[in-house]
Amino acid sequence: MAKQQSITSLPRSPHDDRRSRMIQYTVAMSFRTVCIVLCLVVPDWWRLIPAVGAILLPYVAVVLANASSSKPATEMLRPGGLVRQVPEPRPTDVP
Repeated sequence: MAKQQSITSLPRSPHDDRRSRMIQYTVAMSFRTVCIVLCLVVPDWWRLIPAVGAILLPYVAVVLANASSSKPATEMLRPGGLVRQVPEPRPTDVP
């Protein structure tokens, strides 16, 4: 008899995964907005630090949001077919 699939070994649902990625992306883009505002407030060459953050954060946010944070998928056990498949007789088997 085949081992029964455990619900805890299944990957996260697509809805939960999408929601998690959207939250991560929103936090990163909020931080980028803060960097842009700091570019307007900070004087002299110190302005470069938030400017670099505002330039690099979109790339980092997309990479982090698209990175799979879920555990690696294990082999999921599926039940056998509901209808037993009988092989078609070959022409040489027919009398």
